[in-house]
This record gives sequence, structure tokens and C-alpha cells, in this order.
Amino acid sequence: MGAGVNAKVKAKPTPKAEVTRKPRAKPERRRRVAEQVFVVLLRGINVGGQKRVPMQELCALASAAGCSGVLSYIQSGNLVLARRSTVGALEAALERSIAAHFGFDVEVIARRAEDWLVYARGTPFPAVETERPHLLLLGLAKRPLAPGAAEAIRARAQAGERVEAIGDALWIDYGGGVARSKLTPAVLDRAAGSTVTARNWRTVQKLAELVQRFQVG
Repeated sequence: MGAGVNAKVKAKPTPKAEVTRKPRAKPERRRRVAEQVFVVLLRGINVGGQKRVPMQELCALASAAGCSGVLSYIQSGNLVLARRSTVGALEAALERSIAAHFGFDVEVIARRAEDWLVYARGTPFPAVETERPHLLLLGLAKRPLAPGAAEAIRARAQAGERVEAIGDALWIDYGGGVARSKLTPAVLDRAAGSTVTARNWRTVQKLAELVQRFQVG
């Protein structure tokens, strides 16, 4: 008899269950704000000896706050500069720097360079631009203008002042002079719903020139 052979049958290995791994989520990258050119206006400095802010020191503070190419115009607090920032963040940074350095608060109102060039193209009162540019003022508010701001200001006009609102700009023709007008800073602030600072047409044009020089340079 032939010897019997017990054949061992190898069991097939049980296939391992496939584990589906979710790809790791990439950390979100914060979008870096592009560098922009701004016009910066300070409210109520160097008036009657109050809140004295030398322009050289102001420019140095702006540079220390991350701004570049800082240019200034006259002593009322007007700067043209560049920074990677939004308007609100720039205003807040400069307000903090000024308060820390000088020991008093100053409200800062900024606009993008391209917006400033729109202001400088012309006003609702073209004849006044050449007749009395020092009495034609651009008023800019800290926050969006309250509805009916121009109408509220006109209601307080008693010396022939003319008022128009175009976009975020208040244009005021102080035909009878600014000093005697009842359209005081407090009146403008209440009507606009936030702090307003104003610059005359000559200053608007000079700052536009600095903006264009800055952009070309």
C-alpha cells in the first residue's frame, strides 16, 4: 500500500480592511493686505497752542508704526504715506502711537490715495475753487456719513454757506468766512454722526500733488 499523504491546505489570509485617511487640512493662510498709499488727517492739533504735534516727530511716529515714505504738509497734520493696512487699522495704529508719545488723544482720519484724487478732481462749487479756495472746505468724517447730514448742516447755515454731500465728502462754501460761521466743528460732528475734520481746497490740491509724486516715485 502506498503511504497516504496528508496535504495541508494553507488558509488564505483575511484581507485587511482598507482605512481611508482624510487628507490633513492645510492651515488657513491669512491674506496679507497689500501696501497702499493713504492720506492721513489729524483733527485739532497745533491750534492756539493746544495739542502741539511737531511734524518731524509725527513723521517719525508714523515710520515707527510701520509706514513708509512718510511726507507731511503744513502744521495742521496732513500726511501722505504707505502701509500694509486697512484704513481703520492705520487710524487706530497712529492714534495709539500719538497718545503714547504725546500724552493726549488725537483723532486720525485716513483715506486711500485713489479716493483723495477723486476729491481733488473738482467740487460742487467750481467757481469758488478759484475765487476763494481758502473758504471752500472738504469735510471728511470718521465713519460713514449719517443720512441727511448735508440737510442738517444747511439748516444751521446763517451766513450764506452752501453745503453739498458727494459720496463720503462734505463740501462747504463758507462764503462769509469760517470764523463767523455757525457751522462749527461741533455742528458738523453732530450732523455727520462722527468726528469731522476739514481741509480747504488749496490743501486738497497740495495733498493730491504729494500723492501723485509718491506714486510716481
